[in-house]
Amino acid sequence: MQSDPLRIEDVTGNTDERRILRVNGPILISNFFEFQSLVRGNTSRNLVLDLTNVPYIDSAGIGALVGAYVNHQKDSRSLVLVGVTDRVRGSLQVTRVEQFFQFYPTLESTPPAAA
Repeated sequence: MQSDPLRIEDVTGNTDERRILRVNGPILISNFFEFQSLVRGNTSRNLVLDLTNVPYIDSAGIGALVGAYVNHQKDSRSLVLVGVTDRVRGSLQVTRVEQFFQFYPTLESTPPAAA
């Protein structure tokens, strides 16, 4: 499982208003560097992370999500998570970081500006 690839699709491109990144595969220490780079480098006002196809996440992946949250909060930008599985959400609960994030079941359910 450690060698499972992580694929990230930039659904909207890097726009000023809203960017959607669709993540496929587990977010692990062995593969999270591209993910971390994309979320840290995001400059759009609203970042939507579609995690529907993320079966699990390790502590490095959780750290990358928390880092993205902190980065977006300091600049008054929003970050929302979409399609989070029970297993991933459980990991966020166990590590006590769940309260930092806004969750939506689908992309269609997010506000247009995901504010």
